[in-house]
Amino acid sequence: MRRPLSPRDLGFEVHPGDELSLFKWFLASFLFGKRISQAIAAKTWRIIVVVHGCDTPRKLGACSHARLVRMLGEGGYRRYDESTAPRLAQVCRTLIDDYDGRITGIADAASGRAGFERRLLAFPGVGPVTLAIFMREAAAALYGPE
Repeated sequence: MRRPLSPRDLGFEVHPGDELSLFKWFLASFLFGKRISQAIAAKTWRIIVVVHGCDTPRKLGACSHARLVRMLGEGGYRRYDESTAPRLAQVCRTLIDDYDGRITGIADAASGRAGFERRLLAFPGVGPVTLAIFMREAAAALYGPE
């Protein structure tokens, strides 16, 4: 079995209070959490973040449905592009509307790690797999080392 990819494999590290790195990892986790190969998810992340520069909830959330579908398709999400695009848009809207576009805004509104995880699981398209992938790297940045 191959080792799971980390932020470092994508060319960045997650740091406490660094919204850009937290969102980039959240987006990667969202993509990795789907039933699609790790290689396709990583390629799609690079297409969205590096090629198209959609590295914040506001930038990604400003994309039309058609543009999201095109970016997902470019990365190889051919069978999942139409279903993933609206979830991705809704995740960005929720982050912006409810948490000022900040992953740390979720932590600020939650009562500890368990509350953060419950709130994240309420996002469309975020299930236990996405949550586990995200928290594997982001927990220390959000809540300190265990």
